[in-house]
Amino acid sequence: MNFFNLVSLFIVFHVFAATPRIFSLTDSSTEPPINFLDAAKKPEVFDYMVGIRRKIHENPELGYEEFETSKLIRAELDQLGIPYKHPLAITGIIGFIGTGRSPFVAIRADMDALPMQEMVEWEHKSKVPGKMHACGHDAHVAMLLGAAKILKHHEKEIQGTVVLVFQPAEEGGGGAKKIVEAGALENVTAIFGLHVSRDFPLGEVGSRSGPMLAGNGFFEAIIRGKGGHAAIPQQSIDPILATSNVIISLQNLVSREADPLDSQVVTVGKFQGGSAFNIIPDSVTIGGTFRAFSKESFQQLRHRIEQVVIAQAAVQRCNATVNFLQDLNPFFPVTINDDDLHQHFRSVAGNLLGVDKVNDMQPLMGAEDFSFYQEVIPGYFFMVGMQNASHEKLEQVHSPYFKVNEDVLPYGAALHASLAVSYLLKNPQDIAPAEGKYHDEL
Repeated sequence: MNFFNLVSLFIVFHVFAATPRIFSLTDSSTEPPINFLDAAKKPEVFDYMVGIRRKIHENPELGYEEFETSKLIRAELDQLGIPYKHPLAITGIIGFIGTGRSPFVAIRADMDALPMQEMVEWEHKSKVPGKMHACGHDAHVAMLLGAAKILKHHEKEIQGTVVLVFQPAEEGGGGAKKIVEAGALENVTAIFGLHVSRDFPLGEVGSRSGPMLAGNGFFEAIIRGKGGHAAIPQQSIDPILATSNVIISLQNLVSREADPLDSQVVTVGKFQGGSAFNIIPDSVTIGGTFRAFSKESFQQLRHRIEQVVIAQAAVQRCNATVNFLQDLNPFFPVTINDDDLHQHFRSVAGNLLGVDKVNDMQPLMGAEDFSFYQEVIPGYFFMVGMQNASHEKLEQVHSPYFKVNEDVLPYGAALHASLAVSYLLKNPQDIAPAEGKYHDEL
């Protein structure tokens, strides 16, 4: 090689070295050195998660009643040597893995079950009548503990602190709101959450940037008339007839008042009234949910629901009251995924699972109280597929026949760990670590 070629090569090398890397779906510049999926599939981790999930599934607890679930989680964290804060939001737990100093990134699991009777017959069926893990929260807790087990083993390689959020009362109770109000995430700069899904094959994930899940509210209305004998209706004021007109009119709010391109939902899921075939009752109680993707549409629906219930009841000579139950079931904001975190998710999931396993999905009318976190810090929520084509078709969430394909557990645990560790690698520590561990900046 002559001198001119040597100089040219030297210049090219330095220009290339000074050129910043272009971020792409398969960019591994900030990928952790550990393959967390391989680690999560090891029998000692997989079997651990299966055991945790089945224990929780057998003993479901409703929102803010997850005392035994919380006790189990704390025992596991103690066993793993992971420090934590408890209680927050009544039964919630916040654990810490890493340096104990900034940056902080959070990964979250919800703990509560649903007031449903399980209809699936299997060895680990719910032992509590009328309560069931029909939304996969038992799997979510198992995945987060699995991620914790892996991360603790590699704690020395974590450049910052991973915050484990075990949250109560996602199913309408707004447990995330209480976690935020407790100040538990004050110095956290990003949070990730996931949900098992039968809509994607096992080993695939789905999400999107921007609005992903709708804002959600609940309502309950009491329509009061005058009871009497069913054979002499003229001497009564029939609240069942009035309520029937109310329900029909509520359906017109979406079909005739909403922009067809502005997705909205009003559903009446509760109707209680009457106790005999030949008696007109004094009152009827109904309840339901309403959902929208913008604050304006949401507030308009709320306003019109109250108007319609009261006015339609009055047409039938009844009076009505409407309660939006915000003390027990706060309105959920729209779940909006941060765009930068979306790019991060696509890169991490693409490297872990394969680019072709990362799916863009359309917005859903379901709701998630994960949105309360996203109101105060950047957050990202995604779906983890668990449908196996060679097995039976899984039922949708909130079905008494809902099942979890436990083969999904390593994928959720690995994604939790990978997203958190790689986020910390992209956001280097900005405070020099002091001696000792778990300095409580939170």
